[in-house]
Parts: sequence; structure tokens; C-alpha cells
Amino acid sequence: MIKLTRLNGSELMVNSDLIETVEETPDTVITLTTGHKYIVSEPAALIVKRVLQYQTARLLVKEAAVNEREEPVQLHALPKAS
Repeated sequence: MIKLTRLNGSELMVNSDLIETVEETPDTVITLTTGHKYIVSEPAALIVKRVLQYQTARLLVKEAAVNEREEPVQLHALPKAS
């Protein structure tokens, strides 16, 4: 999610995975894959920067979680069947 500002000054959080287009007409219009449109005060370049920062942070967190799980697993010997 990225934080953006509506033209009236209120903030909103947008799921960056749903952004389909960002246009400057001259106001910045974000169109989501759901068809919803938002007019925001941030320029398109800043929105792209925020999306890239968010996606990078998300990948780093995922990578850290994977690395945490890669510790050697202790296997215990099973008792022999009689």
C-alpha cells in the first residue's frame, strides 16, 4: 500500500498491485484494475517512486523470512521397527 493525497488534502492508501495507469491530465489520475479512479496531488513520477520503494521493501521482508527458515533442520533418528 502506498500513501497518497487527494486534492482536498485528505490522505488515502492505495494497493499498488491494483494500479493499472497513472496519468497527468494535468491532475494526476490513478486508475485501478477494478475501474476505480482517484485524483491525487502527487505527480506520476513520485507515485512510481513510492510503488518501487514499497515493492522493494516487500521483497526484502520476504527474502529475510525465507533466509530465517533456511537454518538447518534437526532430524532425529527414528526408532528401529521390531
